[in-house]
Amino acid sequence: MALSDTVIRTARPRDTAYKLSDGRGLSLLVNPNGSKWWRLRYRFYGREKMLSLGVYPDVPLKLARERCDNARKKLAAGQDPSAERHSEKAAREHTFEIVAREWLALQQKKLSLSTYNKSRWMLETFIFPDLGARPIGEVTAPDLLAAIRKIEARGINETARRTKQRCGQVFRYAIATGRAQHDISADLRGALAPVVSKHHAALTDPTQIGELLRAVDGYSGQLVTAAALKLAPLVFVRPGELRAARWTEFDLDRAEWRISAERMKMREAHVVPLSTQAVGILKDLAGLTGRGPYVFPSVRTSTRPMSENTINAALRRIGYSTEEMTGHGFRALASTCLNELGWAPDVIELQLAHKERNAVRAAYNRSLRLSERKKMMQAWADHLDELRAAKKVVPLKRSA
Repeated sequence: MALSDTVIRTARPRDTAYKLSDGRGLSLLVNPNGSKWWRLRYRFYGREKMLSLGVYPDVPLKLARERCDNARKKLAAGQDPSAERHSEKAAREHTFEIVAREWLALQQKKLSLSTYNKSRWMLETFIFPDLGARPIGEVTAPDLLAAIRKIEARGINETARRTKQRCGQVFRYAIATGRAQHDISADLRGALAPVVSKHHAALTDPTQIGELLRAVDGYSGQLVTAAALKLAPLVFVRPGELRAARWTEFDLDRAEWRISAERMKMREAHVVPLSTQAVGILKDLAGLTGRGPYVFPSVRTSTRPMSENTINAALRRIGYSTEEMTGHGFRALASTCLNELGWAPDVIELQLAHKERNAVRAAYNRSLRLSERKKMMQAWADHLDELRAAKKVVPLKRSA
């Protein structure tokens, strides 16, 4: 006999679960705890299967029968309602955000901390709000373009380009793991606003470099910031590598700074030979920050490094605009001048920790050329002292 609302409502739990049948495979399972579940038993290609249709009273008798009818219509059309349910569940679980966070977790082992944080920031800020909850296989090229257009509207076209690249990497990961069929970011080729390349501002004229070094010596702000400003041109590492330097990385007796692979952009350990001038700065600073982990700690807490904007803010304070000099510009300054001084380009590139573009050459050329780099770094520090002391142009030529 078909069920009625009264029968269902008054059904009491027993010691074991039991069923109340409504016909056509639809039944109500009454559990010992009093919960009541709608179930549909059916056969698909000779195999008996069970489909849950909800919980009473959230799903009343009328709605349960409607769901039963819908399921049987799919069966009549040769479709398995359980398989469709699993597919819908998988789509909900494989959203763009879930897949992207899986990809990010893998990248955390490969990328430097700063690059990883930037990738996460771009996705969380610009993509997740619009596309994060969407099943990744259902996101279309126009959907992604609309999200990227919002970044371009803020005038940060380079960020828009990089965000698109990150999305492409997420889609390719989704394809590899069977959750997407196509990298839709490839369909946006030519659709984004062009990016005008802008190099990091840097001084390369000897007279101007001397003026900069004298201005750095006259910096009257925080002592830690002053030390970072003085050390930056002597080591010309990336700003993130400098500001997060740890005392455990330094061997001042051997005059070496060894940066671990996880802190480097190219994920390869890097050695920075230290000139006597650099060692002197670090020894003076050790009495101030040597008890903490960071060489250049934050002004707020010794458990964190100085902020990424500290060096640039200090340069602004001594009178240099963003168009004249930046923290990253010390690398271009050193690279340009060292090449003009006649040092071997390979040695300079090694010291800049630039990745060898030729994969075959990189596989065989693993020499650190540390002896040459030590000579170069000391000669470079001495040359900077000459520029600092000079009141006129010093010819850029390598000393004997």
